[in-house]
Amino acid sequence: MTATDTPRTEGALAGLARFCYRRRRLVLLTWIVSVVAVAFFGFRFGAAPDNDFTGGESGSAKAQALIEKHFPERQGDTLTLAIRAEKGIDDPAARGKIEKVVADLADSPETGPVVSPYQNANLVTKDRHIARTTIPLTDKNVDKAKVKPLVDAVRDASGDGVTFGLGGNKAEKAETPAQSPADGVGVLAAAVILFIAFGSLVAMGLPIVTALLAILGGVALIKLLGHVVPSPDFTVFFAGMVGLGVGIDYALFIVTRYKDALQEGDEPESATVKALATAGHAVLFAGTTVVIALLGLVVMQQRLMTGVAVATSVAVLLTMIAAVTLLPAFLGFTGYRINSLRLPRRASRRRQADDAQDAGRRPLAERWAGVVQRKPLVAAVAAAGILLVMSAPTLSMRLSQPDASVQPHDRSSYISYEILSEGFGPGYSAPLIFATEVGSRGGDLSDVVAAVSRTDGVAYATPPQVSKDGQAAMFMAFPKTGYQDAATTELVHRLRNDVLPQASAGEQVYVGGPNAGTIDFADEAGSRLPLMIAVVIALSLVLLVAMVRSITIALQAAVMNLLSIGAAYGVLVAIVQWGWFGPALGFPTAMPVTTWVPMMMMPVLFGLSMDYEVFLISRVREEYERTGDTRGAVTVGLARTAKVITAAAAIMVAVFTTSLLGPDLAVKQGGLGMAVAVLIDATVIRMVLVPAVMELCGKANWWMPGRRAPKASAAESAEVGEEVRV
Repeated sequence: MTATDTPRTEGALAGLARFCYRRRRLVLLTWIVSVVAVAFFGFRFGAAPDNDFTGGESGSAKAQALIEKHFPERQGDTLTLAIRAEKGIDDPAARGKIEKVVADLADSPETGPVVSPYQNANLVTKDRHIARTTIPLTDKNVDKAKVKPLVDAVRDASGDGVTFGLGGNKAEKAETPAQSPADGVGVLAAAVILFIAFGSLVAMGLPIVTALLAILGGVALIKLLGHVVPSPDFTVFFAGMVGLGVGIDYALFIVTRYKDALQEGDEPESATVKALATAGHAVLFAGTTVVIALLGLVVMQQRLMTGVAVATSVAVLLTMIAAVTLLPAFLGFTGYRINSLRLPRRASRRRQADDAQDAGRRPLAERWAGVVQRKPLVAAVAAAGILLVMSAPTLSMRLSQPDASVQPHDRSSYISYEILSEGFGPGYSAPLIFATEVGSRGGDLSDVVAAVSRTDGVAYATPPQVSKDGQAAMFMAFPKTGYQDAATTELVHRLRNDVLPQASAGEQVYVGGPNAGTIDFADEAGSRLPLMIAVVIALSLVLLVAMVRSITIALQAAVMNLLSIGAAYGVLVAIVQWGWFGPALGFPTAMPVTTWVPMMMMPVLFGLSMDYEVFLISRVREEYERTGDTRGAVTVGLARTAKVITAAAAIMVAVFTTSLLGPDLAVKQGGLGMAVAVLIDATVIRMVLVPAVMELCGKANWWMPGRRAPKASAAESAEVGEEVRV
């Protein structure tokens, strides 16, 4: 932002502010009509979510392609009924309950023929206490609402010594509650924080209404975009969570500058113009940075993550547009009434604070900056050391996708997993599917099956099956370890790298199935994550240099942002993967970090961190160009922005933390990680590292090739001279 002593009142943003202020009824009507229209089409004709993370050139993707092409009979989705009987399944009372449940499932219009465990001895353990059977679904894309009655019926049938569990992806989705209740809590928390910050119901309401209207349109537009760019089912909630946080923050910054301008004696229209010409300019830059950082996910070359990136970018883009168009219109309606509906006690405290400031008492943030600047090296080393220690667990991060084994223990899908693991081994729910095209061997995979069966870590393998067209063959193997176990990942790699090349005699045998697909997705994400980080940093640095016109500050921001994100990763690993305080935060058991979470956290947090950097450095730069005194500029800039950045960060933390109230474990991880990162950024980074590092760098902060730095102030020159004499 080009900073001068007086904020700009000309230019594109100033003209936009005047137009939206003067034509406020037209702007508001346009927004309402547009959002209603998009919402109608989006919620009525939006695309269904796509949760298939497989694809590309991975081994699991190639195995899946062969199965889809040559084994069409295996394409339907299935559920698995798990049964545990204390007295054995042959007990008359138990048998009556089991046969009734099997018959009820078979009679459902959503299911195909069901084989009773009494008809196949392979479906029952040797002690006859645990049994299983497969429930085929007639529709591959069956709605989870139609599966929910099956889950409820199975759960209700448990009792009198017989326990039933219904597992499978569709059952897991069907019994997972909706995320929506957490949204309301986030909005309520944001409202409380805004009221504390502004002390006025009117000022509190403007950012919330602006953000909510933008998010409504954004969610509907995301659903329509799903026809072109598919995305998984968590996308709407995740994009809405990010959009709500940034939307309220952007409006908060503009409203704050508007209130400051009114306090300085401006009329409402000129105050709106000043707010948009200063904070609005920073909002556009900050929002653009978030969008560009999100689009850095495209380098991951994963179609669904590209969909998440596009969807979240749309949500952020609409909140940014609302902040610079809809909000000025709202300011036109409120005018001087922006401070209406204040609490008398709050107004009294504000007057007392103003009196104290007039009496010469410096704000707390300004005094704190002075403390840090007196010992900048100690502060910088201590803060960086803390963040590096917090980042250390990141080195042991494991990636996977949640399955039934990590769900809450009262869910039917977990009960099914527990019963099957007890009776048939933990690897029963993590089968590996081997597929190959039939070549010169005519589908004889006996050597391959034997080699896989002998491999350490494999419980057993099924006989090979040749497709009806005679062009492909497949078989299954069950690991001794579970879906989330690191040993299962090692087994898949060993099979691919050592066992299959030696046993297949030149034939290409692919390892697939959901388990292998999850491993491939994690491997691809881990290998491409450094490239994505590099791309996001490079793009953000270019934008930040253009904004603050300082290479030094841009590099400082990049390093500090990496430190805060690394610390957030470390905290996430400690809580989710190591299990520290996990149950208290809604994680039933220790589990690997969900594969997409660090991928999404990086660009979102890098963009959000740049937001706070822009709002702080913009104020610091204004003061520096006025005085040429770096220390004084940092002190004043921190004092002027501490309150609004703290409020903005508190809103972000509140919105992200409310994800812990929802049922989706992956979304919980993402919300927790981003809440921790924002908290670290607003405290350790902005309040300690930034003033300490800028104090250490001095005039080097403003280094930019081809640009002359302002002359030092008299005070700063005297200080330098004193240092030279010493």
